[in-house]
Amino acid sequence: MRILIADDHPVVLRGVCAILESRNDVHVCAEASNGAEAVKKAIELVPPPDIVILDVTMPIMDGFTAAKKIYELLKVPILILSMNDGDEMIRAAISAGAKGFINKTAVGGSLLIAVDRVMAGGTFFGPPEV
Repeated sequence: MRILIADDHPVVLRGVCAILESRNDVHVCAEASNGAEAVKKAIELVPPPDIVILDVTMPIMDGFTAAKKIYELLKVPILILSMNDGDEMIRAAISAGAKGFINKTAVGGSLLIAVDRVMAGGTFFGPPEV
């Protein structure tokens, strides 16, 4: 599974990459520090990424705008990351074409679950069911 990830905070980016690459079947094929760079890299990758993970608040282009552009062009599943959550954020993520939303405080326990669910054709908009 090839994943492109965009986050403007290097520590968060490294941490998310480490979680993803803790599995043998996951490869972070590209990283970006803003939404415009994420769109550019997603388009340039051959083959395109299997999934794109985007932070909401990034310089140059926010994650929601980048998600819309990437989804319109490539139709790849998108997960949104944010420090903020709530119904309004989830509605904005869905409106942008995202198949999932994860609060950054839950990344450690939920990211791989969300990736698997979205790659299987489902959605992930909250903590996993117990």
